[in-house]
Amino acid sequence: MADSSYTLVHETSSADLPSLADLKFQLEKGNDAIKVDAMRKILIIMLNGDPMPSLLMHVIRFVMPSKSKALKKLLHFYWEICPKLNPDGKLKQEMILVCNAIRNDLQHPNEYIRGATLRFLGKLKEPDLLEPLIPSVRSCLEHRHAYVRKNAVFAIYSVYSLSESLVPDAADLIATFLETETDTTCKRNAFVVLANVSTEGAIAYLYKNIDQIPQMDELLQLAFIEFIRKDAVHNSTHKGRYLRLVFDLLEAPSHTVLYEAATALTSLTNNPVAIKAAAGKFIELAVKEPDNNVKLIVLDRIDLLRRRNEGVLDELTMEILRVLSSPDIDVRQKALDIAMQMISSKNVEEVILLLKKELQKTLDQDYEKNNEYRQLLIHAIHSCAVKFVEVAASVVDLLIDIMSNFNSASAVDVITFVKEVLEKYPVLRGSIVSRLITSLGDVRSGKIFRGSLWIIGEYCTTEADIKEAWKKIRGSIGEVPLLASEQQLLDDASQEGEPAPAPEKANGKPKPTAQKVLPDGTYATESALTSTSASTAAKLEAIKAASKPPLRALILDGDYYLASALASTLTKLVLRYSALSDNTEQKNLLRAEAMLIMISVLRVGQSQFSKQPIDEDSQDRILTCVRALSDMDQSVVEQVFLKDTHSAFHAMVVAEETKRAAKDRIEREKNAIQVDDSLGIRQLAKKSATEGEDEFASDLTRATGSDSVAEDASSKLSKVVQLTGFSDTVYAEAYVKVHQFDIILDVLLVNQTTDTLQNLSVEFATLGDLKVVEKPTTQNLGPHAFHSVQATIKVSSTDTGVIFGNIVYDGSSSMESNIVILNDVHVDIMDYIQQGHVSETQFRTMWTEFEWENKVNINTGGSVAALADDKTPPSLKEFLDNLVSYTNMSVLTPEASLKGDCQFLSANMYARSVFGEDALANLSIEREPKTGNIVGHIRIRSKGQGLALSLGDRIAATQR
Repeated sequence: MADSSYTLVHETSSADLPSLADLKFQLEKGNDAIKVDAMRKILIIMLNGDPMPSLLMHVIRFVMPSKSKALKKLLHFYWEICPKLNPDGKLKQEMILVCNAIRNDLQHPNEYIRGATLRFLGKLKEPDLLEPLIPSVRSCLEHRHAYVRKNAVFAIYSVYSLSESLVPDAADLIATFLETETDTTCKRNAFVVLANVSTEGAIAYLYKNIDQIPQMDELLQLAFIEFIRKDAVHNSTHKGRYLRLVFDLLEAPSHTVLYEAATALTSLTNNPVAIKAAAGKFIELAVKEPDNNVKLIVLDRIDLLRRRNEGVLDELTMEILRVLSSPDIDVRQKALDIAMQMISSKNVEEVILLLKKELQKTLDQDYEKNNEYRQLLIHAIHSCAVKFVEVAASVVDLLIDIMSNFNSASAVDVITFVKEVLEKYPVLRGSIVSRLITSLGDVRSGKIFRGSLWIIGEYCTTEADIKEAWKKIRGSIGEVPLLASEQQLLDDASQEGEPAPAPEKANGKPKPTAQKVLPDGTYATESALTSTSASTAAKLEAIKAASKPPLRALILDGDYYLASALASTLTKLVLRYSALSDNTEQKNLLRAEAMLIMISVLRVGQSQFSKQPIDEDSQDRILTCVRALSDMDQSVVEQVFLKDTHSAFHAMVVAEETKRAAKDRIEREKNAIQVDDSLGIRQLAKKSATEGEDEFASDLTRATGSDSVAEDASSKLSKVVQLTGFSDTVYAEAYVKVHQFDIILDVLLVNQTTDTLQNLSVEFATLGDLKVVEKPTTQNLGPHAFHSVQATIKVSSTDTGVIFGNIVYDGSSSMESNIVILNDVHVDIMDYIQQGHVSETQFRTMWTEFEWENKVNINTGGSVAALADDKTPPSLKEFLDNLVSYTNMSVLTPEASLKGDCQFLSANMYARSVFGEDALANLSIEREPKTGNIVGHIRIRSKGQGLALSLGDRIAATQR
């Protein structure tokens, strides 16, 4: 039998531990308090490797007779770990006294002592010691107190598990006890034991009381469900009655029983009726349970059922959307994600109606994280509309109507959605464009205006629509030319006041005209010139602040990106109208007016009326549009403005659709059964050690990190870190294992001397957001001996962490200590960074909000293949791919935008840590024509400093 393992919960340095003589004196002469302290120290010494056999009789003589409950508890720990056998394997003679004392405790009138002693028996592994105690244990099954009886049941089971010959009638004994017992906890313990001792007896009891089970206590019901789930794997003959019982337990008032019953039902059968019933109960739990973590767990279970039973749960889509009543944004997102996978033509109208109501609520009510919830709803509506044309028109009309009430991010999502619908469903273009033109006067955001103008320029294809759009755009611009009209307003404002008198001149210079008293009481002179300039500046500010049409106000506010989009839209409208109409006068009129608007935007951008001067890029773009309208070769212009831009957008929509379809296909293939998959026939299958293991046991195995799949030996070797040198007194190496939020260091220690190293301990310390939570114990290491110790380190963020330490052991004298310094262990942050995906709007929002930025310069220099596996110079795309593989980041820039070979490349990347931290990155690189080197930089942004610095260090290290 393998030795038991123990955990040291308290450690005292060797200098604080008393000698053997002191311990004997404290046990012999001390009172109960002194004995308690002595026993604690004895246990620490024994757990550190010294069995101290000479203390056994002192403990029996001076501690065992005590009536102190604290001492009795410590005695149980002592009997558990003290050596009980002679070198020949026989029980020590002293243990007869121990056995007698334990039997007395089993017959003690105090029920606490009896119960605690019964619990202690489960830790004894010596049949010779347990055999005399069996009659006392059996008698405890009839004790008046339930605390004694419930522990006696488990004591019987532990003895039976150790040696069946000690309790040969355990099954009959427990079955008889179960029939007469009234306490629910005792009955639950007895049934669990009976299920493990005699399956037939448990089945017989289950069938005998099957009608009363739905009315029984929650603990008993959970025990029955657990037994049914395990027994059904091995014994399918009873599955029919088991199913009826589990169906009855689905109506239990306890949420715990309801969850376990629904889970057991899904493991017993794949019948659609049962799957729907279980899913309905899961949904009921998700709606009623107040704990958000429970809601997420239940929703995960529903999602698993949906993936395993495709199409079966589609009728429950509306039921799942009831979970949106939860205020937690994560719960809402999970519910929407599941519901969107279950949309069909049968329920899409109902779903859209509900989503519209929820969207309206975000405008009428103040939710927690209202903006995030609104964006979730818009994305959900988007995914419905692009799949089902029958709801697209009504959805787009609603979103356009209330778009002006959204914040900027949500409205941009709406515009993006409208673009895709217009491109995908040509039959809807006329009505949607008309509605968008009508709502143009209510738009106040530059981003929304820009998107709306692009849609109008691309999809206004009739003369009526072009004229209506032109009218709305002109109304939003106001009087043109812009500069002349603004200057006129300033002149009119100046004329409304009294004209300032002309300044008198003395010796050819302006003469002071007035004295002014300043706030501090002193006098100052004021000339007519300074008075006039101050007055003009004040009037200019008033002109800027005056109410203006929306498009005019945005341009004067400095949004020249919008101005360039306006120029492009006007050019497209003129070109398309020229192709549609035969009215030469009207065509020339529109062209002249468009050119006038563009030139006036350029002029006002260089004047004092604009808050900031027009940028060079926007100026070039607007001048290009002016030249396009004045160019006589219209075929080239029409190709560029009317066909090429639309083709580019069409290619982008097709790429997104392909990506979406590929994702759906991969999801379906995960749950698909291939035609050449082997069929599992249980009756013909070979017996194996894993047969009968259910999904709950496998889930537990994966959760504890002890997956049955053996780790590759080479991957283990790559994680071994040498801590000391081969010539050191103690050689040490550590196997670094990352498990969830912990780092486990499995340290191998080798004594390379011929001496015994006393009180050897390994001490670790950390830098960064790391914390040592479990320290290795102190050991005595014999000559050339090997020993393994473990240390657990908690990780709380992706900040760069370093683990360092030393090995300490006693020297030749008691006052001397020897120290061996360990090499540092650096934490690999890649174990905590995972790929993720966010929309462009979310990326830009986070990029603006995040405070920390780390800029890493990239220059491959003499080794252009720094990030590639071969020595040939990588292309820019290969450089990006290698960088992604080293940093675990995902590329957000569409694949279509990265195709082809070019001299420069720019891409956005995103990753998310297991601690919920977001990492954004923008790569901008180019290839130098002469040297072929790749140069540029990568900018990393995150909310906290640690993640940005850690990723930057990782990228810099890959270059080195």
